[in-house]
Parts: sequence; C-alpha cells; structure tokens
Amino acid sequence: MDDGPAPGEQQAVEADQPDPPPARGRVRAAALVTGRTLVALLSAAALAGAGLAWATLDRTRQPANTTNVLSDLATAPNSPPTDDGATDILLIGSDSRTDLAGNPLPVSVLKQLRTEADSGLNTDTIILLRVPRSGGRTHAISIPRDTFVPIPGYREDKINAAYGMAKLQAEQQLRAQGVTDPARIARESDQAGRRALVQTVQDLTGLRVDHYAEVGLYGFYLLSEALGGVDVCLRHATTDPESGANFRAGVQQISGADALSFVRQRVNLPRGDLDRIVRQQAFLGSAVRKLFSGGVLADPGKLGDLMDAVKRSVVVDAGWNVVSLLGQVQSLASGKVDFVTIPVTNTNARNDRGQSIVTVDRDQVRAFVAGLVGSAPAPAAPAAPPAPASPAAPPTPPVPGSPGNPPGGGQRVAGSPPLRLDGGVPDRPQPRPANAAAADVPCVD
Repeated sequence: MDDGPAPGEQQAVEADQPDPPPARGRVRAAALVTGRTLVALLSAAALAGAGLAWATLDRTRQPANTTNVLSDLATAPNSPPTDDGATDILLIGSDSRTDLAGNPLPVSVLKQLRTEADSGLNTDTIILLRVPRSGGRTHAISIPRDTFVPIPGYREDKINAAYGMAKLQAEQQLRAQGVTDPARIARESDQAGRRALVQTVQDLTGLRVDHYAEVGLYGFYLLSEALGGVDVCLRHATTDPESGANFRAGVQQISGADALSFVRQRVNLPRGDLDRIVRQQAFLGSAVRKLFSGGVLADPGKLGDLMDAVKRSVVVDAGWNVVSLLGQVQSLASGKVDFVTIPVTNTNARNDRGQSIVTVDRDQVRAFVAGLVGSAPAPAAPAAPPAPASPAAPPTPPVPGSPGNPPGGGQRVAGSPPLRLDGGVPDRPQPRPANAAAADVPCVD
C-alpha cells in the first residue's frame, strides 16, 4: 500500500486501532450465520477464532486482509482437478517477525513472543483441512515442516522453506528492478511466497487448494489471548529454553506466550517435530471446544477482541465465501474432525547438505489424502530427481490396517492414532496424569 491500506488490503499492526464492539444484534446475527463455519478457518495452531470474525467482518463491510494467490494459480500448468470430493483449505502458520505490511515487530512485542528479530521466514505449521462435500468426518492433515519436496522455481528442500525462499527471490528481483517502496516489496514478495507454497502442497498431495488462511507468530498470540486461554493436557512435565516452554504435567490453561511455546516446542519431546504436530493438533481441538462452549460467540466483548485480532494478523484468500460452506461444515461444531499426518518413509534422514529431513513417497501421500474422502488419487506429475538423502536410521514402515494406519499403509502421526476434535483418540486408551481431570482434553507429550 503506497498511501495506506484500502478496504480489502493488508494492514500494519501498528496502524490498526481496535474498533468498538459490534452492536449486540449484529453479533447475534453473525454468530447464527457463522458459528458452524468457524472451524473451517483453523490455521496454523491459532485460526480457530478467525472464521467467525472473518464472516462478521464480511457482513459488516469492515476491511480485512486478503490475497488473490489462488486465482493466480487457477490456470497454472499441471494443476490438480478442481473437483476431488472435498473442499480443501490450506492453513498456514509462519514464524514471521513482521506485521502484515512487512514492518518489523517492535522489540517489546518480540519479548512478549519470547523470540528475537529474524529476517527469515519459515512456515512451520502446514495443515490441509479436507471437508467432504458429501458429508462425513472432516480431516485436518498435518504436513511435517521438514518434509523434503521439490519447490517450484527453486530446488528440492524442506517444505517450510518454500514460502521464505520464493519471497526472498522476489524481493531481490524487485530491488534489482529499482523498486524501493517497502510496502510494495512486502506485498508482492509475500504473494510470490504464498504461490510457491500452495504449488508445493498441491504437487505433494494432488489436491487443489480451494481456500487459504495464514497467521504469524503475533497473530497466534493475539488470537489465543482473545479466546481467553485454552485447556491442554501433558503426560509429563517438560521444559525447553529455546521455545520458552515450562509446563507441568496434567491439564492447564494457556494463552499468549505460553500458548506459543506450547505449539512451537520440539526440544525434549520424544519424537521432536512429530510430537510438535500432535501438540498443534491438540491445541486446535481444544481451542474450537473453547470457542463453541466457552461463551465467546455470545459475548460482544470477546467477539470484538477476536475481530480485532483477525484484522491485525490473519490473511485469507479473496474468494472465500464462508456462508457458502455452511452446508458442508455443520459437522465441525460437534467435533467430527480427525487430526492426522501424511505418511512418511523416514523421519531421521539427511539430504546432501547434511540437513535433517523427513522423506515421503508422493504416491503414498496422494493415495492417503484421497482415501480420506474415498476418491481416487490424482496422477502425479513428473518431479525433479530427488537429492540424495542419507538415512541416519532405517524407517519404520506402517502396518496396514493397524490402529492409526488405514488399510493402504498410510501413517498417521508416524504411526499413532488420529486426534479427534471431540477429545477422543480412536483405537487406543490414553495414559493420563493423576491431575488430568478434564476428560475431553486429550493428553499429549
């Protein structure tokens, strides 16, 4: 934005001022229209509240942050088919230390987030929400951040690098062309990053991304605070100085910086990044329960806080029509969501640059995600030859038909059962600490 944000464009954190809470009648109307669609905007461990606020913004004609990345890709070569039996929503959480206009976050905010300034950008949370058009359970499919895949226009690398590397390349190209406006550079480079990430996910899964939602570190902080805290349960006490995590065993309520540490920790977890994925999934499930049962929808003040948080931190695709999803996502409010992870072949491999990576078989991934709605996988387009990966430990193949593994051999959270939004974990009882009193809060590592 050259002269400040116009309606529909991205806004800077510092420039946004909270609006007055919406009128009570308007809040009730928005809750009636959007309550059941809220979960469809789950993003990167924090978008449980964004759907309601986004739909409210849409109905009251307030400005919101949008991207046209999906329309840009609509005619891209080798794009997956548009009708694959589900509405597929890509939910992204990044570690960006900037606001939506590309301005660095103030030092005071970084301290709240328990982090430091960093010019890089990684998308450490990547979740694909599959909402079947014919009804049935919805699946939130996590993709490990270290998944080693071809990135269009770049090389084979970790999937969490797709956005950041494409953004960096675009920034360099714009500056080489003489562009000096920081807002334009931020806007166009972000678009390039999103385009590369969406293409990478589509190439891996064979699914056409129908909708897109993105939130950064600061957005996660704001959204978790607006919810008034979320209940989580840990099987064991744990600490991690890198993320700032310091949690006791059992059920506890977290928000703000503690919530951010909870979903970012991977040091001192038994399976590292895979257990961090389970943390993110558990947090999302609990956040949605809090949203629907914690009085947020009926409280004008809390709803106003959510709306403000969304305006300051969440980006969605310009074609999103939340109301049109009502008929497809009514089951979400009652907890009919499984949190799963794509099949992986090795969680402890290394590429030719010595980096720790997660390897996958693209055909297995495509068969797995297609099977979640009973459709046939899209044929894989030819990919660049993979860079050599030296396994540090042999992979553990899944057992077809075993708990957490569907009859085709797909792995769910590297072999563990899926978490469910309603608190259930199918096929396996969960050990719980003595002080884990809340039966609907699944305990995780």
